[in-house]
Amino acid sequence: MVDSRATFYSNFIKEEAKRLGFLSCGIAKAEFLEADAPRLESWLSKNQNGQMSYMENHFDLRLNPTLLVDGAKSVISLLLNYYPNEMQVADTYKIAKYAYGTDYHFVIKDKLKELLFSMQSTIGAVSGRAFVDSAPVLDKAWAAKSGLGWIGKNSNLITQKVGSFYFIAELIVDIELAYDHPTTDHCGSCTACIDACPTDAIVAPYVVDGSKCISYFTIELKESIPESMKGTFNDWAFGCDICQDVCPWNKFSKGHSEPLFNPKPEMLAMSKKDWEEITEETFKVVYKNSALQRTKFKGVKRNIDFLK
Repeated sequence: MVDSRATFYSNFIKEEAKRLGFLSCGIAKAEFLEADAPRLESWLSKNQNGQMSYMENHFDLRLNPTLLVDGAKSVISLLLNYYPNEMQVADTYKIAKYAYGTDYHFVIKDKLKELLFSMQSTIGAVSGRAFVDSAPVLDKAWAAKSGLGWIGKNSNLITQKVGSFYFIAELIVDIELAYDHPTTDHCGSCTACIDACPTDAIVAPYVVDGSKCISYFTIELKESIPESMKGTFNDWAFGCDICQDVCPWNKFSKGHSEPLFNPKPEMLAMSKKDWEEITEETFKVVYKNSALQRTKFKGVKRNIDFLK
């Protein structure tokens, strides 16, 4: 039987999340992710994390939120839309849509802090921790567990209403709340994402070999991109949206309403020539506080040179 206070608190949290601009909010009980343990173990044992060695660390913490937050009872998952209102010019080197504006870590962290403060102001003593790719948390698994969508064949979280162009974040807190239930899988017999991936990174439905993904090569890989990949990137210079762009559910994507995610006009207007001739000074100005800073100028330049 769900405590009436837990229901009241949960409704309050969801209303606050909406006020802060989150697309949706779901809540799951903080417990060991039993079903995800063998999947993660298999993925790592096949070296499908490539050089992302950090994925091998903290195996237990990834699966058990009670090891991350003392007294953890609930995992609050939140989605924040980033689908752009304007796109890059045609025939240019492409960057993933999530990287168009200000780095999402800055934007979401502030919203999560405000949400936790609101909870403490209304509910009382709530202790918790915010996560935005900042610790070993299986964010898609938690979002699916709390009914925000299902994990599709391209391994992204998908919803029927808005597709998959959104960030996922969590608040792990030490109070009991009313919990949501997982939704059903609506990929059906569709294989659009598998068929469209130019590097065959989706090695089986629901399994992505990270070491074959364009996003891995252009962001995570620190050394030279293998020559064997030449001609397979379809002009993607930072990240890749192919498996999302072809997903039928993304026809329901709507432009975001977060001003900080709006790109600079000069970024959208950059031609291939502009990318090839960009200086480090210009890069630092146009991409200040951008996710592109993750690879720095040197990494972006390496990617462009590889694509030329």
